[in-house]
This record gives sequence, C-alpha cells and structure tokens, in this order.
Amino acid sequence: MKKVLIANRGEIAVRIIRACHDLGLQTVAVYSEADAESLHVLLADEAICIGAPQAAKSYLKIPNIISACEITDADAIHPGYGFLSENANFASICESSGLVFIGPDSKTISSLGDKANAKALAKSAKCPVIPGSDGIVADVNEGLKEAIKIGFPIFIKASAGGGGKGIRIAVNEEDFVKKFSAAKQEAEASFGNPDIYIEKMIVNPRHIEIQVIGDKHGNYVHLGERDCTIQRRRQKLIEESPSPVLSPAIRKKMGQAAINIVKAAKYHSAGTVEFLLDDKKNFYFMEVNTRIQVEHTVSEELTGVDLVREQIRVAMGEKLSFRQKDIHFDSHVIQCRINAENPKNNFSPSPGKLKYYIPPGGPHVRIDSACYNGCMVSPYYDSMIAKLIVKGKDRKDAIAKLKRALREFHIMGVDSTIPFHRYMLENERFLKNDYCLDFIDSLTEQGCTFTLDDE
Repeated sequence: MKKVLIANRGEIAVRIIRACHDLGLQTVAVYSEADAESLHVLLADEAICIGAPQAAKSYLKIPNIISACEITDADAIHPGYGFLSENANFASICESSGLVFIGPDSKTISSLGDKANAKALAKSAKCPVIPGSDGIVADVNEGLKEAIKIGFPIFIKASAGGGGKGIRIAVNEEDFVKKFSAAKQEAEASFGNPDIYIEKMIVNPRHIEIQVIGDKHGNYVHLGERDCTIQRRRQKLIEESPSPVLSPAIRKKMGQAAINIVKAAKYHSAGTVEFLLDDKKNFYFMEVNTRIQVEHTVSEELTGVDLVREQIRVAMGEKLSFRQKDIHFDSHVIQCRINAENPKNNFSPSPGKLKYYIPPGGPHVRIDSACYNGCMVSPYYDSMIAKLIVKGKDRKDAIAKLKRALREFHIMGVDSTIPFHRYMLENERFLKNDYCLDFIDSLTEQGCTFTLDDE
C-alpha cells in the first residue's frame, strides 16, 4: 500500500489523511463541487472532483470514486464513516478492482450489516440478545404472534436499517398492525430492503458500545466502552468513557462478549459492538458497526491508541501493535459534537458561512474538525462543525475541563450546539447519571431551550 484515496469528506477525511501521512503514505482527496475549498482537499497530496454537491452524485457515486483511483494510481481506499463505509457492494467492487479496502471484507460487512443475521451470530457467540423474532418476520400475522409472545412495547425494525433510522414502536396489538405495514414500506423506500424483524423494547436503557479491533492474524483487543446515552432522535450528542454506570465486572463481561462476536465473524479491522443496558445492569447485543465511528476519538484519548493508524496497518496485513494487557482505563474522556444546529428551535439545521471560528485549547483538550474562518457549513451534508474531546483524571475533572473549553469555543455565522452542551454540564440529572436514552427527547417535548441564563 502506497497511496490511499479517502472516499469521504469533513473531519474524518482530515483525520485519515493525518494518519496516512504519519505512516508515510500518499493521500488522495475526493470532493464534490461544494467542497472545493474544504480542508481535506487542501491537506491531501492530490485531490480530484467527483461530482455535484448532492451526495448521490459525488460521495455515493461508486464509478466516480473507482475512476479517481485509476486516475491517481491509488491502491487503497479508506471509506471513513457514513456514505459508503458499510456498503458491502462498494467493498466488493474495491476487492475485485485490486484495491485494498481499509475495513472488513465485503462478506463480513454484508453478514453483520443484516441486523437479524448479526443477532443470530451474537446468540451463537453466547452473547445476551434482546428478546425478539428469530430472523425476518414474513407478514403482519406472524409478527403479531411474535409480539404477543414477547410482550409490548415492541420495536419494529428494518433489517437493513441503522443510525437510528427504520425503527417504529408499537405499544399494543392494534398499534402493531397499523405500524407494521408502514415500517415495511419505509424500509423499502429508505434502504431498498423491506425486511422487518421485531424486538422487545428495553425500557429506560443506556446505550453502551465497545470499541474493538482485530487483525488478520487472529488477534483481537477491545478498548473499553463508550456511553452514548445522550442522544437526540437517536443521534448521538455526548459520548464518554468509562461509562459512569458500569462496574469493572460488567465492563469485563461486555468487553469479552464484544470480542467473542467479532471473533465469530472473523472480523479484521476497527469496529464497534453496540449494546443496550437495562436498569438492572443487564446488557443486550444490538448491532455491529463495521467501520470507524465518529466517537472513536474518545477511545483514542482514553487508551492512547491511534485507532485510524492501527486500522490502516491491519489492512496492510500487519499484526496489532498491542495486546489486551497493554490497554488501561485510568482516566475519563468526554466528547461533545459541535453541530451547526439551533437547540432553541428543535435542533434545526443552520448551514452557512463561519464568519469566525475560534476553537479552545490547553492541556488535555482535543479538537477534530475540518472548519476554519470563512469556510462554509454546507446544507448538503452532515452538520458537524467539530468534535470537542477532553480528558480528566476522573469524570468531575473532565466535566470541569469541558466547561472551560466550551466557554473558549467561539463560533459566529451559524447557530451551534455549544449552548446545549453548556446546559447539559449544569443539568443535575446529567451530573448525577440519572438519565436514559430518551432523556433529551423528553426535555425537548417539555419545551426546554437548552440555554443558560448568561447566554
């Protein structure tokens, strides 16, 4: 591997370019017409335009990306997250074109990307799973029988869904019948796959995920958990590690369960195994994300492991440079997603030009971003401006550092989620860990504007 094309944009493209350069690899940025002046274009060794601003005409256009590899003689592709990162067909095309796909192989992506199949694999690995149907539910009558047996409330889920999409909740038999057909239609329209399965809805859960990485030599390591419970409409806003609600014994069990699943899948790359934790501290497998995640930075700061660099090394056929015994969890890390959204108006998107952008600094403060003064936050893509990550000796210390960093973070030209994060760090329930997955949505429904008196 000598030259890596990054089939992505924004902060993750910048992050991958840096890791490649650290390894002495050349980089190729691809960009849409809307991203011609983006930071990843400026930092890469080469850059090539692959289409119009719309993602479907550029970052999701597989022939254009493969052509860019041919034009630049790139011999590897890193998909980042989102876009084509979990597209098994894309990975397969890369493999058949002689390109190194920096991620798991296409068969693994396909196998784990099917939620019902992934659940069956977790069962075979002796991992607790959420009670639900054994695979795809054929029709509404079969689904209703399963739902009654499991007990309401029930999740009706698209087998090919992800990112919080393709999920409906049924609270009784009548509700189930109404929502089942709508769920199949939505699955077909959104994912091109109408298959549906059902699961018991875990009441008042926490969302806990385990970062894993495996190489092609049979070595597997987990880098601890991330608590991602602070979400809005199932989109993560705050992530931290270690989780404030896990004991060392549960952490060990979850970590081993995650390892067992990726071993069973013969997984080789960085990935994340996601779980729900109920109020009795029982955990249940949800899914495997077969890519690097937005919040991988939390695990990097906690453990000192450069996950993107290690992911690239694994794709090159090298062994992991560390073992489980080398991984320690002796500090606390929190990440805030700074998005161009207006918390006062139900987090409505706020694209536009950054008139000024002044990120914070100081000890144990990390910013991952592709933004700079005068750059555009495009309406065509994800609204992320930056990821703010802080590290403290414990949770209290990390929160203190985060408060200071948020006060230093100045953005003008677009609305941002900075006021939301400042509000959360003063919220009594957040500080006491007295919250679950629907916490932010319930505050929104109550009319909370997520602002402090001094803002």
